[in-house]
Amino acid sequence: MTTTPRPTRPARRLPAVNETSAGGVVVDVHQGRARIAIIARRNRSGRVEWCLPKGHVEAGETLQQTAEREVAEETGIRGRALVTLGTVEYWFSTSQHRIHKMVYHYLLEAVGGHLTVEGDPDREAIDAAWFPLDEVHAQLTFPNERRIARVAWQRLAGPL
Repeated sequence: MTTTPRPTRPARRLPAVNETSAGGVVVDVHQGRARIAIIARRNRSGRVEWCLPKGHVEAGETLQQTAEREVAEETGIRGRALVTLGTVEYWFSTSQHRIHKMVYHYLLEAVGGHLTVEGDPDREAIDAAWFPLDEVHAQLTFPNERRIARVAWQRLAGPL
């Protein structure tokens, strides 16, 4: 008996959606040393990832305003955006879409507040912590965010 192979259906390509976010590196000087606030989140598999605070642009906001708001919501630290540090671009998929994400990062000066995740309206951040800016690359999960932290260090102190 010979079986005829079934024709394979081409994979359905998910529609692409563009998303824009902003956030950044909020710097405070403590005991003569620059430190930044970063947050911990759980990814879809439950693993903890340490990352820079960031989030979606809301209607009527500039990228700079979004960065300041998101940093405050996710870390409790109010910051004033000083300069742009760069953009991170990546793709990921959900069950319905392929997401093309652009994240604009700013260097922010800490101007007030205290470290907490209680203001995060989405409850994505599970922890926030200060790390020395010149050592934070060892804690950040994503290479592109480590690059942004290095750019922040270079803007403040010169090459590593």
